[in-house]
Amino acid sequence: MSVSHIAEYKSTHDVYYAGVDVGTGSARAVVIDNSGNILGLSERPITRNELRENHITQSSTEIWDAICYCVKTAIAQSGVNNNKILGIGFDATCSLVAIDKDSNEPMAVGPDFENNYENIILWMDHRAELETNEINNSNDESLKFVGGKMSIEMELPKIKWLKNHMPKNKFNSTKFYDLVDFLTMKATGNETRSFCSVVCKQGYIPQGITNRNGWSFDFFQKIGLEELAENNFERIGGLDGINGKYLTAGETIGPLSNFAAKSLGLTTDCYVGSGVIDAYSGWIGTVASSTNLPIPKLIQQDNNKHGLSKACGRLAAVAGTSTCHICIEEKAIFVPGVWGPYKDVIGKNYWAAEGGQSMTGALLAHVLSTHPAYAELGVLSESSNLSKFEYLNSRLENLKITKNERSVVSLAKNLFFYGDFHGNRSPIADPNMRASIIGHSMDVSLDSLAIEYLAACEFIGQQTRQIVERMEKSGHSIKAIFMSGGQCRNGLLMRLLADCTGLPIIIPRYIDASVVFGTAMLGAAAAEDSIRDKICLENPNLGICSFKKALKNIQQLKEDSLPPSPYTAPTATTSVTSISAMNNKDGFPFPMTKLNEENDDEEEEETITFKSSTNNQQNALRSVSPLPTTSESSSEKLWRIMTKLSSTGNVIFPSDASHPDRKLLNTKYSIFLDQIATQIKYRSLVAATEEAIAKYLAI
Repeated sequence: MSVSHIAEYKSTHDVYYAGVDVGTGSARAVVIDNSGNILGLSERPITRNELRENHITQSSTEIWDAICYCVKTAIAQSGVNNNKILGIGFDATCSLVAIDKDSNEPMAVGPDFENNYENIILWMDHRAELETNEINNSNDESLKFVGGKMSIEMELPKIKWLKNHMPKNKFNSTKFYDLVDFLTMKATGNETRSFCSVVCKQGYIPQGITNRNGWSFDFFQKIGLEELAENNFERIGGLDGINGKYLTAGETIGPLSNFAAKSLGLTTDCYVGSGVIDAYSGWIGTVASSTNLPIPKLIQQDNNKHGLSKACGRLAAVAGTSTCHICIEEKAIFVPGVWGPYKDVIGKNYWAAEGGQSMTGALLAHVLSTHPAYAELGVLSESSNLSKFEYLNSRLENLKITKNERSVVSLAKNLFFYGDFHGNRSPIADPNMRASIIGHSMDVSLDSLAIEYLAACEFIGQQTRQIVERMEKSGHSIKAIFMSGGQCRNGLLMRLLADCTGLPIIIPRYIDASVVFGTAMLGAAAAEDSIRDKICLENPNLGICSFKKALKNIQQLKEDSLPPSPYTAPTATTSVTSISAMNNKDGFPFPMTKLNEENDDEEEEETITFKSSTNNQQNALRSVSPLPTTSESSSEKLWRIMTKLSSTGNVIFPSDASHPDRKLLNTKYSIFLDQIATQIKYRSLVAATEEAIAKYLAI
């Protein structure tokens, strides 16, 4: 069946897509139309607990409930009939979920293992330092695909920590998921895993790269996790094509289960796309944007390539608490200190590289909140009806005049700020790196806070340059940086990123929603398979769809009783108002409708379009492939959808290389690199002294 059949269906039917994003502090859901307009968006906070230093946990139960609330609210805001939403995508942070392998109930992840409700080790949890070092000392071949070292933020160190501390009987009864794979399992009932999660965070090597078929018994034995190899690695997803299934972005898992459809306020005609880690959804949601000003290098590449290959060299900087830097290539490029190359995580036979900064949004928040003038900043920014960052940017412009400085950038010319308070993710890959600030005075005024904030923004730009340079030295050719996240609103930070890196910065249409927008694109890819099945059923001469054929032979029976919907009365904050207001001037459609809570039960009864009363029937549905053959690859389909749904982004070009600010930033970049080398040298000297002292005391 050709793409034209699907296009014809879309032209005569209203088709919509949903996306779900689970970040560090909130869950979000979005509904978009077939032109890429956001029609509804909802957000709900999720909690995280730190019962002991570096032990940070969350609850998969709370997250699923939050997702269900957000999806239902987004649908209500959109005014769209739920049976017209034919695809949904999921993304989430790269956090580890522990589930009882027999009951599918949550399993506690510590530190005391008493509370099963807390069953997620959050990505930013740093409890597994010893385990990370032990894994990296194995020198396994999988490590070369994660920049040479596995990060403390990845899943295997966390699982190894659980083996070392969890009661043995509990550990042996636990199966493990990356959070996004847990969510797609919850949504479909299928154990399908995403290449994005297992390749990026769990040491999985796709077939055809080495002699491995994904997981390696020898590797797990070397690192003391041989239990995970039992039954063909069943507890972490199995072996592809044997007892497991692995998909890439743009491919489809299958339809929502009856339970998930009712919980989410959708129908079982809604198909679920293979999930991705949140940063990768940011890549999907931004890099296909056209630009308001031409970027010659991108135009030249687009003329010479086709499909997803046009995305090569487009670096996505997905900025939030931390920032991830992602680009793809058609070949494997190994970059020291940068994660990857990861094969098949975005499109079949494409390789992704991922750099990252452990703290960006969190860094700026820390700099502000720990300064003695923070309270004064809060009062003045609020009275000015500005955000704290907008107020500080304005303050810096005034300081430039009062101090008779050449530019804002020169205000911090003698403040040398190195901001790795929480360790370095890329390209040093050293969790022991810490911040250092040279040039501090005893000034505690609001002006000193403004200049320290400026220096912190400069650090983010300089470290981004360091990551880009390391990638380009290894063989990447970065042509532009596509931003996402609230940091895009910070004009000072965007200008510094452009001038530090020398690259154009593209600001997306949906600043706050680009990640969840990218996930809705995965939903759009999955929806095309739902549409194919509908066309096959209605037009047998085009090719009978085996999934729908099997479905027709199943008697439509009344649905078994299900657990009550997790939907509750609205208690959460949402970002709908702010995003709507932000985009209003550009005429972006964002209709608001009130959720009818009183009729919620009745509406849920109408969400199911076909029903199955037994587990055997459900399993029969899942065992039959829903995908008719098509000549278009999943990668080509993904890029087609991305370009169709993406809007125009605004470009910030760097200043000319001869500009005084560029020259100053170049000089300070050399100092930035020296601060890194000096810190490593000092720690080495101290370590040698401590080792000598230990030997002396042992005599």
